[in-house]
Amino acid sequence: MPGLDDLIPNAAQIRKEAALKEAEKAEEYVRLAAAVEAEKRALIERLSKPSGKSEEEKIKLASTIIQRAVRNGLTEVLVYRFPNSLCTDKGRAINQMEKGWETTLTGIPKEIFQLWTDYLKPRGYRIAYQIIDFPGGVPGDIGVTISWDD
Repeated sequence: MPGLDDLIPNAAQIRKEAALKEAEKAEEYVRLAAAVEAEKRALIERLSKPSGKSEEEKIKLASTIIQRAVRNGLTEVLVYRFPNSLCTDKGRAINQMEKGWETTLTGIPKEIFQLWTDYLKPRGYRIAYQIIDFPGGVPGDIGVTISWDD
């Protein structure tokens, strides 16, 4: 039968167990953060390359998105959101609305601009690339909006 001394753990032992638990939590956090960062880098790498879709597939997708927006009474639709790292200048030219900002686009954001230039612009559609969030006061993600109302 345990004595009273055995019922109350030693404070030093409790501190040691707590420190081990905290170390385990910190290790798990670091592991998860590294996994999230690796996934983010892989996604940005994939988005920085052409999509591999045919012109017909891109046009059909654009048509579907626009028609759905029209059915919902909209005159514009956010068609894409991407990290500013997909611009050669991290979105600075877009944020400053500088002439030639479109030359800073890469990968899929560049493809969308080309699709608009080739197929949508001649049909009266407008496009806007703009910074849509400012984490910590600096430009963050960029949104691409297609509109069709005057």
